[in-house]
Amino acid sequence: MNLPNKLTLSRFVLTALFLVFFYSHFPYAETVTLAVFVLACLTDLWDGQIARKYKLVTDFGILMDPLADKILICSAYIAFVEAGKIPAWAVIIIVARELAITGLRMLAASKQKVLAAERFGKHKTISQMVATISVLVVACYDQWGGWAHFVFDAWARPFTVAWIWLSVILTAFSGGIYLWKNRRFYLDDL
Repeated sequence: MNLPNKLTLSRFVLTALFLVFFYSHFPYAETVTLAVFVLACLTDLWDGQIARKYKLVTDFGILMDPLADKILICSAYIAFVEAGKIPAWAVIIIVARELAITGLRMLAASKQKVLAAERFGKHKTISQMVATISVLVVACYDQWGGWAHFVFDAWARPFTVAWIWLSVILTAFSGGIYLWKNRRFYLDDL
């Protein structure tokens, strides 16, 4: 197994660790949760860069990289709903889109076709990651001392709300484009 695929698989482990720390109640658990999530995001950046630079792109990576992203993001957003940090309607839109695209990819795979992520999907993922990091920063900057209040109080909450909205809009938009562009996979069977 090549390094990009190992980094992709590590995101599944980091997702589990994210959830363990998110639901933990030790000092600075929120800050550790943020650090684990950021590390998971970095593995997403690194696996793609390494795969393209060294020509290590595989069908496994094409399928599993977006799936690892979806599991990471959906896990975080569902945990945020339970904690009252994000409204459920926003997460329903995000999870529904991710399930629809995963189903489409499975349908294409059953026809021996691999559907890679596209530009809008990558922008969507970045917006979701920024929104998640922002939610986590708002949840934990109280732990960082007085300087953090000076830095974050004025803009962190409005920034977070804006990025949540942006991630929901990009998620719905990119899902619609992806489903339309690949409609032959589900319309041909009607």
